[in-house]
Amino acid sequence: MAKTKVLFICTANAARSQMAEGLLRARYGSRFDAHSAGTRQSRVSTRAITVMQEIGIDISHHQSKTLDAVSGIPFDLAVTLCDNAHAVCPIVRNAAKTVHHGIADPHLTLGTEDETLDGYRRVREEIAAWIDVTFGPA
Repeated sequence: MAKTKVLFICTANAARSQMAEGLLRARYGSRFDAHSAGTRQSRVSTRAITVMQEIGIDISHHQSKTLDAVSGIPFDLAVTLCDNAHAVCPIVRNAAKTVHHGIADPHLTLGTEDETLDGYRRVREEIAAWIDVTFGPA
């Protein structure tokens, strides 16, 4: 049976969508083929890499990419993870279904490095909880 192809989208494909891709692949990769992209290209956040490594998931090899880079892949589901991405692409043409689940941008967390990393951890845990509820055991 073919895996369900899921695309996670945020603005820069730097943190939220990268964490979601890594979490879905690590937790439910036997059933889902996870991908991510952004409305613009950036680089994967080193803080996102750090907080994912804390839970044993390596996203250090991930590359930031735009929606154009994945436009030739047919997806079963596209998930916009920020309001900006949802506004730019409320419907993803190469996806059978598009849903929105807005999550705060961890990059906007202010404070010391430890406080900033805590913001990334909170976002990671919010994404993980949503993934478990949405994609968890059938």
